[in-house]
Amino acid sequence: MGIIGSQIKPFTATAFQAGKDFFEVTDEDVKGKWAVFFFYPADFTFVCPTELEDLGEQYAMLQKMDVEVYGVSTDTHFSHKAWHDTSEKIGKLQFPFLGDQNHVLATNFDVLREGVGLADRATFVVDPDGVIQIMEQTCEGVGRNANELARKIKAAQYVRANPGQVCPAAWEEGGETLAPSLDLVGKI
Repeated sequence: MGIIGSQIKPFTATAFQAGKDFFEVTDEDVKGKWAVFFFYPADFTFVCPTELEDLGEQYAMLQKMDVEVYGVSTDTHFSHKAWHDTSEKIGKLQFPFLGDQNHVLATNFDVLREGVGLADRATFVVDPDGVIQIMEQTCEGVGRNANELARKIKAAQYVRANPGQVCPAAWEEGGETLAPSLDLVGKI
Protein backbone atom coordinates (compact mmCIF):
# COMPACT_ATOMS: atom_id res chain seq x y z
CA MET A 1 0.00 0.00 0.00
CA GLY A 2 1.35 3.44 -0.93
CA ILE A 3 1.57 6.23 1.61
CA ILE A 4 0.56 9.05 -0.79
CA GLY A 5 -3.16 9.72 -0.38
CA SER A 6 -3.35 7.99 2.99
CA GLN A 7 -4.51 9.56 6.24
CA ILE A 8 -1.84 10.21 8.86
CA LYS A 9 -2.04 7.74 11.71
CA PRO A 10 -2.71 8.72 15.33
CA PHE A 11 0.30 9.94 17.31
CA THR A 12 1.25 11.99 20.33
CA ALA A 13 4.73 13.48 20.57
CA THR A 14 6.46 15.93 22.87
CA ALA A 15 7.80 18.96 21.02
CA PHE A 16 10.57 21.43 21.69
CA GLN A 17 10.30 24.87 20.11
CA ALA A 18 12.48 27.91 20.74
CA GLY A 19 10.93 30.27 23.27
CA LYS A 20 8.30 27.78 24.45
CA ASP A 21 8.05 25.12 27.09
CA PHE A 22 7.81 21.52 25.97
CA PHE A 23 4.34 20.76 24.61
CA GLU A 24 2.37 17.87 23.13
CA VAL A 25 1.52 17.61 19.43
CA THR A 26 -1.00 15.07 18.14
CA ASP A 27 -2.36 14.07 14.76
CA GLU A 28 -5.48 16.13 15.60
CA ASP A 29 -3.34 19.26 16.13
CA VAL A 30 -1.97 18.91 12.61
CA LYS A 31 -5.36 18.93 10.89
CA GLY A 32 -6.72 22.22 9.60
CA LYS A 33 -3.54 23.49 7.96
CA TRP A 34 -0.73 22.15 5.82
CA ALA A 35 2.09 20.38 7.63
CA VAL A 36 5.61 19.22 6.81
CA PHE A 37 7.11 16.29 8.71
CA PHE A 38 10.85 16.60 8.11
CA PHE A 39 12.49 13.37 9.33
CA TYR A 40 16.24 13.18 9.84
CA PRO A 41 18.38 10.44 11.44
CA ALA A 42 19.66 12.14 14.60
CA ASP A 43 20.59 15.33 16.40
CA PHE A 44 24.28 16.30 16.52
CA THR A 45 25.03 14.93 13.04
CA PHE A 46 26.58 16.33 9.86
CA VAL A 47 24.14 16.71 6.95
CA CYS A 48 21.10 17.30 9.17
CA PRO A 49 22.07 20.78 10.43
CA THR A 50 22.59 22.01 6.87
CA GLU A 51 19.15 20.75 5.83
CA LEU A 52 17.44 22.11 8.93
CA GLU A 53 19.13 25.51 8.54
CA ASP A 54 18.01 25.61 4.88
CA LEU A 55 14.46 24.75 5.95
CA GLY A 56 14.62 27.38 8.68
CA GLU A 57 15.39 30.02 6.06
CA GLN A 58 12.07 29.17 4.37
CA TYR A 59 10.05 28.90 7.59
CA ALA A 60 8.56 32.43 7.57
CA MET A 61 7.44 31.99 3.96
CA LEU A 62 5.97 28.56 4.72
CA GLN A 63 4.08 30.04 7.69
CA LYS A 64 2.57 32.65 5.33
CA MET A 65 1.44 29.73 3.14
CA ASP A 66 -0.39 28.27 6.20
CA VAL A 67 2.20 25.49 6.57
CA GLU A 68 3.61 24.26 9.89
CA VAL A 69 6.96 22.49 9.89
CA TYR A 70 7.91 19.70 12.29
CA GLY A 71 11.49 18.49 12.49
CA VAL A 72 11.37 14.83 13.57
CA SER A 73 14.05 12.42 14.73
CA THR A 74 14.09 9.50 17.12
CA ASP A 75 15.87 11.68 19.68
CA THR A 76 14.02 12.98 22.74
CA HIS A 77 12.66 16.50 23.12
CA PHE A 78 15.43 17.02 25.70
CA SER A 79 18.05 16.24 23.06
CA HIS A 80 16.37 18.67 20.66
CA LYS A 81 16.59 21.41 23.30
CA ALA A 82 20.23 20.62 24.05
CA TRP A 83 21.09 20.72 20.34
CA HIS A 84 19.23 24.02 19.98
CA ASP A 85 21.07 25.47 22.97
CA THR A 86 24.55 24.41 21.81
CA SER A 87 24.51 24.74 18.01
CA GLU A 88 24.69 28.12 16.30
CA LYS A 89 22.82 26.84 13.22
CA ILE A 90 20.12 24.92 15.10
CA GLY A 91 19.79 27.72 17.67
CA LYS A 92 18.34 30.01 14.96
CA LEU A 93 15.47 27.66 14.10
CA GLN A 94 11.93 28.61 15.09
CA PHE A 95 9.89 25.56 14.05
CA PRO A 96 9.01 22.76 16.50
CA PHE A 97 11.05 19.56 16.81
CA LEU A 98 9.17 16.39 17.74
CA GLY A 99 10.80 13.75 19.93
CA ASP A 100 10.10 10.26 18.56
CA GLN A 101 12.10 8.06 20.93
CA ASN A 102 9.28 5.46 20.92
CA HIS A 103 9.42 5.35 17.10
CA VAL A 104 5.68 5.98 16.66
CA LEU A 105 6.04 8.65 13.98
CA ALA A 106 8.90 6.92 12.15
CA THR A 107 6.83 3.72 12.10
CA ASN A 108 3.61 5.50 11.09
CA PHE A 109 5.38 7.15 8.14
CA ASP A 110 7.32 3.93 7.38
CA VAL A 111 10.78 5.51 7.64
CA LEU A 112 12.21 3.67 10.67
CA ARG A 113 15.48 1.90 9.86
CA GLU A 114 14.85 -1.62 11.04
CA GLY A 115 17.31 -2.73 13.70
CA VAL A 116 18.96 0.69 13.87
CA GLY A 117 16.41 2.85 15.72
CA LEU A 118 16.90 5.89 13.48
CA ALA A 119 14.60 7.50 10.93
CA ASP A 120 15.51 7.75 7.28
CA ARG A 121 15.98 11.17 5.71
CA ALA A 122 12.40 11.78 4.50
CA THR A 123 9.90 14.60 4.02
CA PHE A 124 6.11 14.35 4.05
CA VAL A 125 3.61 17.09 3.22
CA VAL A 126 0.19 16.63 4.78
CA ASP A 127 -2.87 18.60 3.65
CA PRO A 128 -5.39 20.24 6.03
CA ASP A 129 -7.51 17.05 6.02
CA GLY A 130 -4.56 15.01 7.33
CA VAL A 131 -3.88 13.31 3.98
CA ILE A 132 -0.28 12.78 2.81
CA GLN A 133 0.17 14.57 -0.52
CA ILE A 134 3.96 14.62 -1.05
CA MET A 135 6.74 12.29 0.02
CA GLU A 136 10.48 12.49 -0.56
CA GLN A 137 13.05 10.06 0.78
CA THR A 138 16.80 10.23 0.22
CA CYS A 139 19.86 8.26 1.19
CA GLU A 140 21.99 9.14 4.19
CA GLY A 141 24.48 11.43 2.44
CA VAL A 142 22.11 13.49 0.27
CA GLY A 143 20.63 16.67 1.73
CA ARG A 144 17.25 18.06 0.74
CA ASN A 145 16.42 21.47 -0.73
CA ALA A 146 13.85 23.66 1.05
CA ASN A 147 13.23 25.83 -2.03
CA GLU A 148 12.16 22.74 -3.97
CA LEU A 149 9.98 21.65 -1.05
CA ALA A 150 8.25 25.05 -1.02
CA ARG A 151 7.69 24.81 -4.80
CA LYS A 152 6.06 21.40 -4.41
CA ILE A 153 3.83 22.64 -1.58
CA LYS A 154 2.68 25.57 -3.73
CA ALA A 155 1.84 23.11 -6.51
CA ALA A 156 -0.08 20.85 -4.11
CA GLN A 157 -1.98 23.83 -2.73
CA TYR A 158 -2.79 24.99 -6.27
CA VAL A 159 -4.07 21.57 -7.32
CA ARG A 160 -6.19 21.31 -4.17
CA ALA A 161 -7.72 24.76 -4.80
CA ASN A 162 -8.20 24.13 -8.54
CA PRO A 163 -9.75 20.67 -9.10
CA GLY A 164 -9.21 19.39 -12.62
CA GLN A 165 -5.86 21.17 -13.00
CA VAL A 166 -2.40 19.65 -12.65
CA CYS A 167 1.04 21.22 -12.43
CA PRO A 168 3.58 20.05 -15.01
CA ALA A 169 7.26 19.39 -14.31
CA ALA A 170 9.20 22.37 -12.94
CA TRP A 171 5.94 24.33 -12.46
CA GLU A 172 6.43 27.62 -10.65
CA GLU A 173 3.71 29.68 -9.02
CA GLY A 174 1.86 31.65 -11.71
CA GLY A 175 3.00 29.26 -14.44
CA GLU A 176 0.80 27.37 -16.87
CA THR A 177 -1.08 24.33 -15.63
CA LEU A 178 -2.72 21.51 -17.51
CA ALA A 179 -6.26 20.18 -17.63
CA PRO A 180 -5.76 16.44 -18.21
CA SER A 181 -7.65 15.10 -21.23
CA LEU A 182 -7.29 12.46 -23.93
CA ASP A 183 -6.25 15.25 -26.33
CA LEU A 184 -2.98 15.62 -24.38
CA VAL A 185 -2.03 11.95 -24.31
CA GLY A 186 1.31 11.48 -26.07
CA LYS A 187 1.44 15.12 -27.27
CA ILE A 188 3.25 16.84 -24.41
